[in-house]
Amino acid sequence: MSRAGDVHLRELRYFTALAEELHFTRAAERLFVSQPALSKQIRTLEKELGAELFARHRRGVRLTSAGEALRPYALAMLAAWEACRADVGRVTARERTTVVVGTSASSVPGGLLPAIRSRLAAAHPGAEVRLRRVGSEDVTAGLAGGECDVAFVWLPVPGPERFAWTVVSEEQNLVALTETHPLAAREEIAFTDLLDEPFLALPESAGPLRDHWLALGSRGGRPPRIGGEVNGTAETHAALAAGLGVCLVARGNAQLIALDGVTTRPVTGVPPSRLALAWRRDDTRLLVRAYAEAARQVTGAR
Repeated sequence: MSRAGDVHLRELRYFTALAEELHFTRAAERLFVSQPALSKQIRTLEKELGAELFARHRRGVRLTSAGEALRPYALAMLAAWEACRADVGRVTARERTTVVVGTSASSVPGGLLPAIRSRLAAAHPGAEVRLRRVGSEDVTAGLAGGECDVAFVWLPVPGPERFAWTVVSEEQNLVALTETHPLAAREEIAFTDLLDEPFLALPESAGPLRDHWLALGSRGGRPPRIGGEVNGTAETHAALAAGLGVCLVARGNAQLIALDGVTTRPVTGVPPSRLALAWRRDDTRLLVRAYAEAARQVTGAR
């Protein structure tokens, strides 16, 4: 068994959310993560503690006696951490000079990050920018969990009432498919020719972002065929290479997908994808707003 010190706060957050919801899908939606990601964290925590915390049944889950024993301690540890973070934040509020910028595997337009950093430094010479790479299973790139202060995300972002954003780029969508697919012989593909194709989809926890990459608004009411669910670049490429389906991808991310038997083609009949810099609406810290303003100035966004 792993040492108790190996338990992470994220695992405790996932545990308490599931303990309250007693349903994997609802808990995953609440956390803005996929159900497999939630299940993996719960299994990791159970392994570290050497105990089964939830008993699965057809309609959801229930806490085991071990889970009931852990719950008050988990809540207390999370509350203690939040109190600690709040106290430290109050003590250092006047001296804080760091903004944490979240990014996922999706690419940010070249030159944008250093340009924003330069503009921020001109306005706030003591500001420090830290980049944090967040797994693509978190479509908010660290914002929802508080790991990042601002983040580059694809719109639409889940939970729009919690976040504000400014669009930093619009990109044409391409369709990714195998090099042997009959449509790959075309230089450009109309989306209407893809309506009967199986599509790879993000998990349902991605909410409106899943709908965007399935282009629901361009299907004329016809439901998509789902060839499989994917979460991240590696899973997407593997599913494409296996011929499980096709998927839309922003032009800037095509180089992450078009490898080893997978190619991309321009697709017409779907709106472009929008990359945004987002932040939490209730975060009024000076550097957060200053970073957003620098991004607006660099990109000419309103």
